[in-house]
Amino acid sequence: MGIELKNPIIVGASPMTSNTDDLKKLEEAGAAAVVYRSLFEEQIQLEKAQLDDEITEYTERNAEMVTLFPRIDHAGPQEHLVKLRKARESVSLPMFASLNAIYEETWIEYAKLIQETGVNGLELNFYTTPKDAEMTGASIEKLQLEILTKIKKVVSIPVSLKLSSFYSNPLNFVKLADATGANGVVLFNRFYQPDIDITKEEISTTHSLSNEAENRLPMRIAGLLYKNINASICCNSGIHSGNDVVKMILAGADCVQVVSTIYQHKIPYLKMMLNDIEQWMANRNYNSIEDFRGLLSKKKVKDPFVYQRVQYIDLLLNSNEIIKKYPVR
Repeated sequence: MGIELKNPIIVGASPMTSNTDDLKKLEEAGAAAVVYRSLFEEQIQLEKAQLDDEITEYTERNAEMVTLFPRIDHAGPQEHLVKLRKARESVSLPMFASLNAIYEETWIEYAKLIQETGVNGLELNFYTTPKDAEMTGASIEKLQLEILTKIKKVVSIPVSLKLSSFYSNPLNFVKLADATGANGVVLFNRFYQPDIDITKEEISTTHSLSNEAENRLPMRIAGLLYKNINASICCNSGIHSGNDVVKMILAGADCVQVVSTIYQHKIPYLKMMLNDIEQWMANRNYNSIEDFRGLLSKKKVKDPFVYQRVQYIDLLLNSNEIIKKYPVR
């Protein structure tokens, strides 16, 4: 995105990146940058509705005087923006803001307000949860690209897109976003899915951390995108160790975002991840990230079809190897 980082590890948007003490610890542990906790318009709209309900609960229950008190309005995004500005001022490492809006007008309004806090860049969370069979993928993508175009016109800081993996062809959408002016893409966002409690017979929600198997998809897409777009490539989901970071860079990523592994192993674990990367590089006489970035991308591997063929065909053709490793009886 045009911002120089001292290493490839960015700490992604999460509650820990909105805590000043944790931010300082992340900086001390070696984080190259952080993404501040997301601003959710959906939450603001819900809070506004709740506040309005509480204030107007007794509006129609009066004899003469309507109210003794002045009208109170919800502060909107201001509380988040004040905290974001304070966080930006508390550390010297690059800080990105994260935005999840609903309406086109608020995407643009909030983007302008966020830029005024002094952050280094803005991450737009583009996703649409499938819930309407009449809405086409093309219409969703068209709207998202229009929002990106309008935001790029009103802000001067770099803008990245944190995408879901649910696009019919993520490569095509990334290419269109790149042409529209996106400075970076983050592959991919994770979503909390509803669960069913069969004992209580009700819908439940669970908080689940990522696992290393989840990094295969962002690694594959990074390997296909390398040298095909101008935007920076950042891999996200399932990156738990220094070795995982190395894999993403070998595929073609510029950097990674981590969250789950920090919650699992605590903030000082960042130092271990960085040490593992340095040790791996030293063992192979690499002096910089660029010495091996994209070395195993589609552009550079001897078998470029490894990123394109349907992987389960290989598994079927080598099913005897699976049976040997995982005997069923």
